[in-house]
Amino acid sequence: MKRMKKWQGFLSLILVIGLIAGLGFYATTIIKATNEGGEDGLKLGLDLAGGVSVTYQAEGDFSAEDLEDTRYKLQQRVDSDLGENSTTEASVYIVGDDRITVEVPGVKDANALLEELGSPGNLYFIRHLNDAGEENYSYDSTSGNYVLNFTIEELEASGDIVLTGSEVETAAAQYETDQTTGAQEPVVSVSLNDEGTKAFAEATAVAYANNKDTIGIYYDDAFVSVPAVQNAITDGNCVINGMSSYEEAESLASYIRIGGLNVTLTELQSRVVGATLGSDALSTSFKAAIIGLVIIMVFMIAMYLLPGLAASLALGIYASIMMAILYLYDITLTLPGIAGIILSIGMAVDANVIIFARIREEIAAGKEVKSAIDSGFKKALSAILDGNITTLIVAAVLGVLGSGTVKGFAVTLAIGVLLSMFTALVITRWILNSFYAIGIRSEKAYGKAKEVKVLDFIGKKAVFFILSAVIILTGVGSMLIHGVSGNALNYSLEFLGGTSTTVTFDQEYSIEEIDSDIVPLVSEVTGDNDIQTQKVDDGNGVIFKTRTLALEEREALNAMFEEKFGVTEDAISSENISSTIGGEMRRQSLIAVLVATLLILLYIWVRFKDLRFGGSAVIALIHDVLVVLALYAVARISVGSPFIACMLTVIGYSVNDTIVIFDRIRENLATTVKKDKESLAKVANESISQTLSRSVTTSVTTAIMVLMLLILGTSSIREFALPLLVGVITGTYSSICLATELWFLMRANSKASKNETTKKKKPKAQKATKENEGLIV
Repeated sequence: MKRMKKWQGFLSLILVIGLIAGLGFYATTIIKATNEGGEDGLKLGLDLAGGVSVTYQAEGDFSAEDLEDTRYKLQQRVDSDLGENSTTEASVYIVGDDRITVEVPGVKDANALLEELGSPGNLYFIRHLNDAGEENYSYDSTSGNYVLNFTIEELEASGDIVLTGSEVETAAAQYETDQTTGAQEPVVSVSLNDEGTKAFAEATAVAYANNKDTIGIYYDDAFVSVPAVQNAITDGNCVINGMSSYEEAESLASYIRIGGLNVTLTELQSRVVGATLGSDALSTSFKAAIIGLVIIMVFMIAMYLLPGLAASLALGIYASIMMAILYLYDITLTLPGIAGIILSIGMAVDANVIIFARIREEIAAGKEVKSAIDSGFKKALSAILDGNITTLIVAAVLGVLGSGTVKGFAVTLAIGVLLSMFTALVITRWILNSFYAIGIRSEKAYGKAKEVKVLDFIGKKAVFFILSAVIILTGVGSMLIHGVSGNALNYSLEFLGGTSTTVTFDQEYSIEEIDSDIVPLVSEVTGDNDIQTQKVDDGNGVIFKTRTLALEEREALNAMFEEKFGVTEDAISSENISSTIGGEMRRQSLIAVLVATLLILLYIWVRFKDLRFGGSAVIALIHDVLVVLALYAVARISVGSPFIACMLTVIGYSVNDTIVIFDRIRENLATTVKKDKESLAKVANESISQTLSRSVTTSVTTAIMVLMLLILGTSSIREFALPLLVGVITGTYSSICLATELWFLMRANSKASKNETTKKKKPKAQKATKENEGLIV
């Protein structure tokens, strides 16, 4: 890299300070607007800001399985149709035996949401002509629309309904090239199931033979499209053209999808609801993040002197840009999203620590400061890239295969990781070169690595293995004991469902008053500490969500409200609700984690050209998850959506931490001639010892962020922060005390290593001397 001149260095630093001031002011205005609930703030999830709740009534005869299938399809419908922002995290759950509620974050207008969602009505594909040659529908010149000439019941009886929504698998808007003009035109692509494919093939063959007749698409008491059949469609895939715009194609595709629900739904009620985590959850999170960042900056400067100052300035730029990206791209921020940001901040610090450690090593080796800076960045690059790419693999897989809170976590983590690499490799280097250019060139300002004392981690591997086994077995034992009498883990409402009690008070209470004055009384009656509350806007209503209550418990709760708050029984309504984290979401999350783990294994195998690196990293990762799970089991911490976010954070952190040590092992192995057991143990111990300072520093800085949430956060935030803190500590422990030791055992017991060891121990032939001459007797 071309060296800066002195004036360029001063100018660069002035630009950096100006950039920090400008971005910092912009980020501050966003935070202020968000805390005040203004439109210019961040888009927040239901847990942080509330939104709109719409309840639908299921009509007709249906089974519990039909209702669950409808809930899942409606979830998919909401996720795909509420704008282009894929991180909108709507909750869809069953209420009672015959209702479904949809809760969408960041929306204040219930009518606008209903208009965007559409009404979940019935969908029919209807033949134009019946067997007698009569029109089933015709064009009404007065209204300018197509109208039915028979009732739906009559058409069903005559067999003129070709398909219903249940035969439709997918429907999507897309562009297709016109074969005549070559222009791109919007169309709707529709795929049918096997039953629908057969029926549609017969109907389209008849319509095509009848002078390319039409088949009407009838939805919610109106025709949404009447396309002409251009040919017989026998493969179950068709395209509907003639759209005036892409928006029209999207609208028709939406009608077709929503009409494919198994159960007919009608809107029962809609209302605006408040945040589930309380109004101060977000402000305390922001406060904790700011204080945490300041402490990290002071820590970095104390540890790394001038490079630490450069990293602190870069970290300030990182945090401000992260806030701007969340705002400008309208990304929904939830509690799991905050977890992703915390992890990426830890990785941003980690990249700088790896670089600075390398710079100090180069200075200690006798290199001039400028050469040491260049060499330090170059040597640190592989470890930074490998660690961040494995984390990006996790984020990418979770983003593609996950849904809801999992996808929100993945998006913020991916953005944070990419941004952290940019600030560490570009911004920090730019600032360091500027400092050097203005004349700060003393080795003392940059630090010099001290001689590393090599510790015998490999020799103590048995102790580490036993300690980990005891912790994990304690967790397993706790789950078995609790599993006999109930649930192995303390599952929350989101996993098990429960009872929703809506109370209309005679006055309006704030979230703070509800949390401090009412929730403890509800907890006392129900014996449940996992209580979620939501305010209903424009009224005095409050929703209390608890575990499933028996009739006697409901009556006791009603009596408490009447005695303490003067609420009459007709102002209280209770109903059972299903889990918001359904079996499908759990399966998707598990599949996503398994796929991510497999890809990490393959990536490490390819990069390190040794499957044993990947295998030991994955085992260490599983260990970290089991230790955190043991904490949840023993401490009976509530298992809800934050649990998923916590586990995902642990996975991302664990892999990144391990990769750095493996990168140093790979480097040290390249200069090791013999690969026998003793040599491998020496390499492993040296590599851990050389990266120990970096591992501890990264763990401390990440822990600082989580610790601030634990100290300053609300009760719900603290319940999330404690397992996360344990996960960070466990990730560091497994990287130092387990992953490398596992790699050593695999490598030392390999055939090649045993051959090296045998060769080394083979005694040499002795020459005959007077002293060793024998006698023949």
